[in-house]
Amino acid sequence: MPDVMSSSRLVGVGVGPGDPELVTVKGVNALRAAEVVVVPVMDTGEQGRAEATVLHYVGAEKVVRVVFALNERSDRGRREAAWDAAGARVAELLRAHGSVAFATIGDPNVYSTFTYLAQTIAELVPETVVETVPGITAMQDLAARSGAVLTEGTEPLTLVPVTAGAQALKDALNGPGTVVAYKFGRQAGAVVEALRESGRVDDAVWGSALGLDEESIRPAAELDGSPLPYLSTLIAPPRRDGGRGGKL
Repeated sequence: MPDVMSSSRLVGVGVGPGDPELVTVKGVNALRAAEVVVVPVMDTGEQGRAEATVLHYVGAEKVVRVVFALNERSDRGRREAAWDAAGARVAELLRAHGSVAFATIGDPNVYSTFTYLAQTIAELVPETVVETVPGITAMQDLAARSGAVLTEGTEPLTLVPVTAGAQALKDALNGPGTVVAYKFGRQAGAVVEALRESGRVDDAVWGSALGLDEESIRPAAELDGSPLPYLSTLIAPPRRDGGRGGKL
């Protein structure tokens, strides 16, 4: 058993949106250096994107699957119980191994389960050093794959999760700069309506399963409001009619 006081280390590693080639060199090194790599899974047990990506770089014998209530929003009690159980399991791993990496899709500091895990570990194993390794986000990947430009000149960039409703998205679309929406598959109809109301639908682009076999990237104008995958990403740029450098 390691000396927790001197060696306990938890590293949140962003492994990108799904394409294994988008894991950074630093991320790969962190995964390989850790004694154990934790990957979050839903209680249904299917392999998630983080696990599939990690297995491109480390052996399955090093991977530990820990159940999280990843998409649970309606039942707070169930969500909190899942976080507590997951935190307790990772605390056990830290006490037994000392060096643990936690793989999360995208970036560990952008709407990531790692945030909640780190808070729990700070209470359960307070001596643990917590670090993060940044990862490529879905909005960056979608911009690259679709040709959409996220920002120009002095434009702001607003990132909105639509899990709590579409009003925040509507407010953002009526403001300046590019708006990116995450996690809106279940509210696709409201998102399309908001795009049309704001006059941004023609330049907006939607994508899901980026970098995977089932990847789908489409102009937002083609969406008909039917439900989309939960992990959907939308980029809605502002009007840019000032020519090259017009936003400087």
